[in-house]
Amino acid sequence: MNSVAEAPSFAAQLGGTALALVVVLVLAWFGLRALKRLQLRAGAAAGGEAIVVLRSVSLGARERVVALRYRENEYLVGVSANTVSLLDRLPVAPAAREPKNL
Repeated sequence: MNSVAEAPSFAAQLGGTALALVVVLVLAWFGLRALKRLQLRAGAAAGGEAIVVLRSVSLGARERVVALRYRENEYLVGVSANTVSLLDRLPVAPAAREPKNL
């Protein structure tokens, strides 16, 4: 028997490899979308537990001041390359907690 005639051609091997790569990429895409949906649902289910970034102001290349809302408090945080410092904490007013209907 001739082993060259029984071996698949280079084009067939390349096509099989390309098909396997496409299948893996499609599965990864669907998996990442499903993971993102789960994270969004978990954040929505947490309700007041989620950290909400209200505003961020850049002060330099690696420095910024960030206003956050978490558990009925607002925090003003200074962020640099090496540290995160609490600058101020205020309780949230009851009117600010409720979403506004426009």
